[in-house]
Amino acid sequence: MPFEIGEKAVYPAHGVGVIKDIEQLEQDGQTYDCYVLKILDNGMTIKVPTNMADANGMRTIIPKSAVEKVYEVLRDRKKPADKQTWNRRYREYMNKINTGDPLEVASVLRDLALLKKEKTLSFGERKTYDRAHSLIVQELAVAKDVDESKIKKELEKIFSK
Repeated sequence: MPFEIGEKAVYPAHGVGVIKDIEQLEQDGQTYDCYVLKILDNGMTIKVPTNMADANGMRTIIPKSAVEKVYEVLRDRKKPADKQTWNRRYREYMNKINTGDPLEVASVLRDLALLKKEKTLSFGERKTYDRAHSLIVQELAVAKDVDESKIKKELEKIFSK
């Protein structure tokens, strides 16, 4: 799916960005068209070859109609607590985050938010929680066309129950 300049897109593990330009890069004698994606969260610029955007997981923002599915995952309390060691959970969580699938990222956020109620999160758990939280907040805010603070308040309400 081709993206246009000015369009917003999600790049896995980095979050929502804006296509600032489409430029040609030359490497090893070959020329590539690349999307210049500026990540909204931290201002980082990423160049993604247009022919590799799908393979790298770059995708459009979820439609407004799919937002409720993300909220359903966040509200789901039927999933049993994960009893594996932290390093295995971490690996699993990072794999889910790196897929870029908002439902997978939401499940990581939910699991860590519930764990946070039971105990103080370790440094690694806290960083993973913050990353998942940031990714979900960014995408939901863009999908619903609202300010990120509104999404943060909605998440606080979900996890305070």
